[in-house]
Amino acid sequence: MRRFLLTAAVLCASLSGLTACKSSCRELSEKLCECALNSVEKQACQQRAADEEGRVEPTAEDEIACEAKLEGCDCRAIETEEGKKACGLAR
Repeated sequence: MRRFLLTAAVLCASLSGLTACKSSCRELSEKLCECALNSVEKQACQQRAADEEGRVEPTAEDEIACEAKLEGCDCRAIETEEGKKACGLAR
């Protein structure tokens, strides 16, 4: 599995000029940042997401879970229990 992740990272690095290559968990984090009330909070959220991604490497299972949450996560419902579950903020 590590070989696959390493290959994916190298591929992402080599294609970075052509396409955006982000993990599902990073995409989910950035989607949650879109829920911020203003641009200052949004930028701070995006910086925390980038810092956290550099600190903690998601496992393959984490990526699968994040991918499953991406489509159902919606800022309009984030204040409800169901909305929190859909975005992975609650169980």
